[in-house]
Order: sequence, then structure tokens, then C-alpha cells
Amino acid sequence: MNDLIWRPGPSLAKLQAGAEQYVRLFARGSLRLELYAPRGHDPQSPHAQDELYIVQQGSGRFRRGAQVCNFNAGDVLFVAGVEHRFEDFSGDLCVWAVYYGPEGGESCDQGDEA
Repeated sequence: MNDLIWRPGPSLAKLQAGAEQYVRLFARGSLRLELYAPRGHDPQSPHAQDELYIVQQGSGRFRRGAQVCNFNAGDVLFVAGVEHRFEDFSGDLCVWAVYYGPEGGESCDQGDEA
């Protein structure tokens, strides 16, 4: 795989064919890019880094701590060190998962707009 462009097709086919729920596509320093496609339920627990989920396909609900929102393809979800998971999601759910920054997350005092 080259490090210029990633397309979900080949990796998604690999996920759908096997028992794995994610495929790591790229890592550099603190940055990791994965394709994540849970089936049936989302078993993940909080990660040490900040995360972005970019919904490639599918829809459902996303829980971040006490917050719950509906999502659809094209939406971007942000998580920073709290319990989170996809709930009541469609069978075709596939998200780009981007993990970045130091363990414990980025500082909130620099350019934080959220």
C-alpha cells in the first residue's frame, strides 16, 4: 500500500471476510489511521489519544459519555478520552478512525472551538 492515498474498498472487503473489526492503514509518530467496521455491537473502550471518526458509510447512534447523537455517512465525530461507542447502527457501518496526539489528549487551551 502506498502512503499517498487510501481507499476503503480493499480493506473493507478484508474486514467483511474475517473476524477482525479494524484494519490499520497508516501510522506515523502519534498519528494512526484505521478503518473500523464493527458488526452487531461495538466493543471498544476509551483510547488514550484524541480520536476522529469519519463515517464512510452507514448510520446509527453514537454515545460519548452521557451524550448521544444520530449520525449518517459523511459525519465526523470527535472523542477525547471518555467512554464511547456506536449503537443501533446499520449493518454496513464503516468509519475512518483517526487517533492522534499525546496520551491523555491534546491541550484544550490552544484553538479549541468545541
